[in-house]
Amino acid sequence: MQQRRIAMWSGPRNISTAMMRSWGSRADTSVIDEPFYAHYLRQTGYDHPDADKIIATYETDWQAIVVQLTSDIPDGKSIYYQKHMTHHMLDHIDKAWMLSLTNCFLIRDPRRMILSFAKVIPNPTADQMGLRQQVDIFNFIHKETGKAPPVIASRDVLLDPRQTLSKLCDVIDIPFDDAMLSWEAGRRETDGIWADHWYASVEKSTGFMAYRDDDRVLPDHLKPIYDECLPMYEQMAQYCIR
Repeated sequence: MQQRRIAMWSGPRNISTAMMRSWGSRADTSVIDEPFYAHYLRQTGYDHPDADKIIATYETDWQAIVVQLTSDIPDGKSIYYQKHMTHHMLDHIDKAWMLSLTNCFLIRDPRRMILSFAKVIPNPTADQMGLRQQVDIFNFIHKETGKAPPVIASRDVLLDPRQTLSKLCDVIDIPFDDAMLSWEAGRRETDGIWADHWYASVEKSTGFMAYRDDDRVLPDHLKPIYDECLPMYEQMAQYCIR
C-alpha cells in the first residue's frame, strides 16, 4: 500500500484514544499520541496533571513536530495514524503542513465532552473543548482542497463500529481491517505519559464500548461553555458520514 499519514482531529474526552487503539491494532499502522501536547502546555501554562513532566519529556518546538509527522513513517509501516487534539493547535501554528495528510474529524456531543473533561479540569473554558479549532481546521482543509474532509461521530462508532469504520476507510481509500474492532487490554508504549490521568477506562477495554444514553444535567457554571460549543458542533455534524 502507498504510504498514508492520517490525522484524526478530535476534541478532548471523545473516543480518540479508543480510536488510536483501533488503528494501532492494524499490522500496517504506526500510531502517535497527541504530539503537540507538550508545545500546547508550554505555550499556555495550563495546569494540567504532570504538565512539567510532559514538557520535559516531549518535543515542544511545533516546527520540529511537523517535520516528525510528515517524514518517514515509523517502524516501516505504510500508515501513520496521528491522534490530534484540536485545541493543541494554537493560532500561531501554520496549517499548511496538514495538506500533506489525510485529515479526518471525530466529534462528540459537547455536553458529554464538557462533563467528562470537568472531572479532571474542574473549570474548563470553551476554547479547551477544541470545537473552535476543529471548525477552523475543517474549513481550512475544505477550502484548500475543494472537498469536505470526512467527519465521524463517536455515537455512530459506538453504535456500529464495523459499519462506521468501514465507511471511513472507504472514503479515505484504505482497506478496512477486522483487527480494528478489538485489541488487548492494557497500556501501550505509544501512549503518552499522561495516560495515568486520562486513560483508565480505555486501558481496561478490549474494543469499543457499547453506546449508552446519558441524561446528566450540566452544572450551571458549565452551561455558557455548552451554549458556545453547540453551534460549532452542529456545524461539524452536518458533514458526518452516514
